[in-house]
Amino acid sequence: MLPTLRASLPYTLALAVLAYLAFTFLPVLGFTQQVFVVIGVLLSGILVPVLIDVKGSAVESAAVSSTSDAYKGETVTLYVGNLPYRANEDAVKELFQRFGAVVNVRLMKDRQTGRRRGFGFVEVAAKDSNKMIQKLNDFNFQERTLKVREAKERQDSDDSEE
Repeated sequence: MLPTLRASLPYTLALAVLAYLAFTFLPVLGFTQQVFVVIGVLLSGILVPVLIDVKGSAVESAAVSSTSDAYKGETVTLYVGNLPYRANEDAVKELFQRFGAVVNVRLMKDRQTGRRRGFGFVEVAAKDSNKMIQKLNDFNFQERTLKVREAKERQDSDDSEE
């Protein structure tokens, strides 16, 4: 299920129940069903996105504070290769969090096109890194086989000339 659909589903269902109750009990007041359909469409189109934005910003701020407070120990950066181009940071973070604490996820993008390049780096708790490598290396994720290993330090081109 898409994350946006998962987030909007409770609000949409609540509005559907309210619309049902309105159709059932309020025609006694003299309003026609067409009026309630128009009101329902307006509420669904305006109210649900507003509620999702309010809830989403509250959840995001809580998530940011919890991730920064969650792990204060030693970390290791893992290289993740052969990522699907449609994968985003949240999906990768969710996958890695199944096996331990995740501090940060960076997926690389092409500078000219802005498209993802199919690899990235995940900063994880040092104590969980070996478990993540064992579980997620050669793991099938969104129809691609991931390659996970500990990231190597980047070597500058100036060092290779000397």
